[in-house]
Amino acid sequence: MTPIASIFPVSQVAGAYQGTVTATSGAGDFESMASDAARSAIKNLRQAEQTTAAGVAGKADVQSVVEALSNAQITMQSVIAVRDKVLTAYNDIMHMSI
Repeated sequence: MTPIASIFPVSQVAGAYQGTVTATSGAGDFESMASDAARSAIKNLRQAEQTTAAGVAGKADVQSVVEALSNAQITMQSVIAVRDKVLTAYNDIMHMSI
């Protein structure tokens, strides 16, 4: 299995299944993974925005603009999927009887 380089959490999970990532503390590792994923997503979106602006100005070729937009689209789809899963889990917890 080859991890997708543009999506940071997927590559980290793939590394965990291969035994390269070690878990030391539960909350700190999840927190750092979530913050690194958010930073990576923001970085990808900003890079796509800059590449698109350069393409409009005629300083970037069409292929790099399409690649940047595709990368941004995959990033946004991943962020939305994670958000939906978190909201679903939150709603499930809220509807549990105590």
